[in-house]
Amino acid sequence: MASSSSAPLRVLTGITPSGTPHLGNYVGSIRHSVRQSVAPGVESFFFLADYHALIKVQEPARIQRSTLEIAASWLACGLDPERVTFYRQSDIPEIPELTWFLTCVTGKGVLNRAHAYKAQLDKNIAKGDDPDADVTAGLFMYPVLMGADILMFNAHKVPVGRDQVQHIEMARDMAQRFNHQYGEHFTLPDAEIDDAVATLPGLDGRKMSKSYNNTIPLFAPRAYLQKQIASIVTDSRAPGEPKDTEGSALFQIYQAFADADETEMLRKAYADGIGWGDAKQLLFERIDLEVAPLRARYEALMNDPAEIERILLVGAEKARALSKPFLTRLRHAVGLRNLAAGKDKGGAGKAAHKAAKPSFKQYRERADGLFYFKLLDARGETLLQSRGFTSPQEAGRTIAVLQEQRGAALATLAAQLEPLDTEGTRAVTEALEALAEATTTTTDGR
Repeated sequence: MASSSSAPLRVLTGITPSGTPHLGNYVGSIRHSVRQSVAPGVESFFFLADYHALIKVQEPARIQRSTLEIAASWLACGLDPERVTFYRQSDIPEIPELTWFLTCVTGKGVLNRAHAYKAQLDKNIAKGDDPDADVTAGLFMYPVLMGADILMFNAHKVPVGRDQVQHIEMARDMAQRFNHQYGEHFTLPDAEIDDAVATLPGLDGRKMSKSYNNTIPLFAPRAYLQKQIASIVTDSRAPGEPKDTEGSALFQIYQAFADADETEMLRKAYADGIGWGDAKQLLFERIDLEVAPLRARYEALMNDPAEIERILLVGAEKARALSKPFLTRLRHAVGLRNLAAGKDKGGAGKAAHKAAKPSFKQYRERADGLFYFKLLDARGETLLQSRGFTSPQEAGRTIAVLQEQRGAALATLAAQLEPLDTEGTRAVTEALEALAEATTTTTDGR
């Protein structure tokens, strides 16, 4: 997962606080994401998407409780707030402001195609209701808020299920439209789908989901966990009769927790006719073996909500150290500027504005299919030329390092750039400083 340039790969994960975490969440997201969060060369962002929760949950106490439970769950499962940026979405005021910026460059036709909106329309039409019945502006604008979550921190990768890929594609579209209108500010994100991550069946054999009411709470007390597992639906085959592992919810859940040898042991037991009661006991013991130590940490956190609040606020400070200066640059880019800071030379038109400062240009060569960029001075002359990259994301990450570190990055990025002589290095450094100064002009103090 590491980037080929010196810049870390940014991975962003959002969790909506709309219910109690269950075993399906643990197997399908939490366990895998926590492991990946410490991978070398990765900068991980995790946030509690409480603004998103307001779209479908209008119970304040439930949102507060779910936020507490989910934060405690991820921390109990090993998420290290010292190594990642772990924050609550509503603690980042720059996100709703960016949402508005993106709203102003996003076509309504794009949002018309969003799966959640279309599903509600189809449901209404099937019932003979008004197509927009029960459709709030929040539901319609959901993809824009999600785009702001991703683009605020210029995430390179966003782990999602296949049903969420469309939202990442929409975020890319928003970034491209904004970049085209106002210059290169956003990295184009990619969806990351890990097919090795398990989808867990629930008590009735269907996918474990709150909407099916078939979940097993992740940190249920030991006795309740055993009771829930005992209620998993099985067939009527008696002890001594061989049983099929194919289609067995009990076997699939066991497999998600067991190693290869343990799984093979249960497979043989199925063939030998293990009784369902004994199989459920094996499943209970295997899950509890993994979850019990985590449960103790979870319960300690749930009994100390002030500690969770502290952790989230520290995470918000880390996040805002990035979002505040970035939003300042974006405000300047769209024209929300300090009126006393001067005006564009040569007219107010977009072409004159772009000509007033150096700029990066990205492109693809048809001859080799590789992606390149160059740094142009205010007159449009090339100061810096990159070597070829296999993807636009790699080129974009190198540009980001140059914009952040300026002249100090030239030596570390030498392999990605065409050689510069002393005069060229000086000119590039000055251009990068001028570009940084132009995009960080102070506004009204926000």
